[in-house]
Amino acid sequence: MLQVIALAQYSLAYSRSWATNSPNERVRLSAKTDQLRQEVALLREEIRIKDLRMATIPAARRPHYRPIERLAILELRATRGWSLEQTARVFQVTAATIASWGKRLDDHGPHALLQSPGPVNRFPDYVRAAVQRLQALCPRLGKVKIAQILARAGLHLAVSSVGRMRRELPIRPIPPQCLPTTPVLRRVTANRPNHVWHVDLTVVPTAAGFWVPWPPWALPQCWPFGWWVSVVIDHYSRKALGSIVFKQQPTSLQVRQFLGQLIAKLGTSPKYLVTDSGPQFTSANFRPWCRRHGIRHRRGAVGQTGSIAVCERFVLTLKQGCTRVLFVVPLMPGLFQRELDWFVIWYNQDRPHMTLEGKTPDEIYFHRRPASRAPRFESRVAWPRRSACAAPQTLIKGQPGVRLQISIRFVGGRRHLPQVTLSRAA
Repeated sequence: MLQVIALAQYSLAYSRSWATNSPNERVRLSAKTDQLRQEVALLREEIRIKDLRMATIPAARRPHYRPIERLAILELRATRGWSLEQTARVFQVTAATIASWGKRLDDHGPHALLQSPGPVNRFPDYVRAAVQRLQALCPRLGKVKIAQILARAGLHLAVSSVGRMRRELPIRPIPPQCLPTTPVLRRVTANRPNHVWHVDLTVVPTAAGFWVPWPPWALPQCWPFGWWVSVVIDHYSRKALGSIVFKQQPTSLQVRQFLGQLIAKLGTSPKYLVTDSGPQFTSANFRPWCRRHGIRHRRGAVGQTGSIAVCERFVLTLKQGCTRVLFVVPLMPGLFQRELDWFVIWYNQDRPHMTLEGKTPDEIYFHRRPASRAPRFESRVAWPRRSACAAPQTLIKGQPGVRLQISIRFVGGRRHLPQVTLSRAA
């Protein structure tokens, strides 16, 4: 009998293939109709066999339909126009059961008898609360930076999801439980840490600015009205290698001494040193000093800010994320240097970098595994384990639907330098 059925199926497939390729449209439609009718008959046979198996189980021992399946049954009944008896017969329950379901359509809450399916990609409310809390504590963080910080902590959210959560109305708190760097066309390309260094100088005012309402309309750019800050950046890893404070514009000798101390501290010197055309770097003694240390000095083009964009971008981040958010810029050099050191520590260890695809400078400089690549927490209960998550894509740590507790610490007690960690809620 099985061989006869298989042979008949082979004959039907051959005949339909001829009819499907027929130039006559009526013949093609007839073949398609015949195929669909056979498919319906086979599906009904499948359902009949499964229903017979379920009928052998006593009614009291049959598994109950879940709340989502009950609502789907009522939706199918409304679509097909079935009576209570027809619906009960198809799904092997009593007509009274179907009638009781229809009386409880207005129930709400997690324990409702009938429930509509929730989207599997919806995050719990506490995730939204965590994003809003992080935004309130650190208002200078953008949605990209928040997504990268949470990814490093183990919770992967898309940038669009973070942006939407920030715009939503705040919810009741749960009980305790930057600008991208513009690609720069450069002649010198860094291939490893300490290959190319950038050096730059900037002025940080100690008050609201250098402008005054009396002639000559500006205060002198020196202490006590401002600080001169010199910074050194590793081009490959974007790591801030060091910073130093001067009371007035430093001389070429002071800059060379600072660079010499930094080289001695790191135990290596760069192959290239990229600077602007300031008097400290155009001095007659600067280029011979570079040659003695095996350094090739390169200067950026005059009038083109992109020549030393990496260092200038760090200076902008330093001012926006540190000096301009301080209530008072310290007048003592030791206190101001400490503020810079705390910012540099946070910048290197905890701040995700856009150019580094969410990695931190220390992870690139020391060749560490990025924290955002570690197994992630999945707070959505019904999320399929094999489905992709927000970039970077990683495996799930434990089971989906975990409740998390967010912990925010601050480097040196400074609220503009957050360190975010996530842990399983007790």
